[in-house]
Amino acid sequence: MNNTLGKVYLVGAGPGDPGLLTLKGKECLELADVVIADYLANPVLLGYTRPGVESVQLGRRGTPEYLSQEAITTLMITRARAGQQVVRLKNGDPFLFGRGGEEAAALAANGILFEIVPGVSSAIACPAYLGIPVTHRHYASQVTIVTGHEDPSQPESDIGWAALARQGGTLVIVMGLRTFPSILASLLAHGKPPTTPIALISNGTLPTQRAIIGTLGEIEAQFAEAALEPPVTAIIGEVVRLHPHLRWGNNGSPLESEMPVPPEFPAPFRR
Repeated sequence: MNNTLGKVYLVGAGPGDPGLLTLKGKECLELADVVIADYLANPVLLGYTRPGVESVQLGRRGTPEYLSQEAITTLMITRARAGQQVVRLKNGDPFLFGRGGEEAAALAANGILFEIVPGVSSAIACPAYLGIPVTHRHYASQVTIVTGHEDPSQPESDIGWAALARQGGTLVIVMGLRTFPSILASLLAHGKPPTTPIALISNGTLPTQRAIIGTLGEIEAQFAEAALEPPVTAIIGEVVRLHPHLRWGNNGSPLESEMPVPPEFPAPFRR
């Protein structure tokens, strides 16, 4: 029997760009005996592991590599009880729509030692890579992050779209590609102005990043034409107007449309 104390590290892999992995996350990968990685976690990060370390790559739903949440939890518990150092590599941040809370609760209930290693969230990083700050003292003093992919077993959505349509600031929607048309319709139906700026970012922070930019009233046609691939992050609010002025590197999109900055914005950003 192995008497070595096993432990599970719930590590945020960041949004895609391997350079956004934290130093703590890198250290965990270097000591791992086994890595259980989400399919969205950049496989380049496995290069930080020791030679011969086992890697369990989880596929997306509908693929042979897909494992249920119950199976993933059982795998983590079994390996930790066998004395292994387990890294559960999760896209973005483990505690932001990543089921990290569920997995940590299961580990705690089974007496397994664990540690949470936060990661850079796509909700913040993807807009930044497009030159969109989610807050700005002239545009938005608050940001709300919601998921576009709720638990399918719920009888109805527990997201207050009516309230979100009325509130100011920036609204960020993650994992909302499939449900975007219904989300858009709901926001407009509840009074969100059709002139509100919006950006949709696919594969954010990666070389394959693409984006479409417009307004709520016109984005549906662009969305249908663009055929964006998941994961997609949506940013809704006045901060989107900063994109043409703050975009950097080669992270723009050939599909983007320019949007003027309102006259009340500080003079250096006005045309």
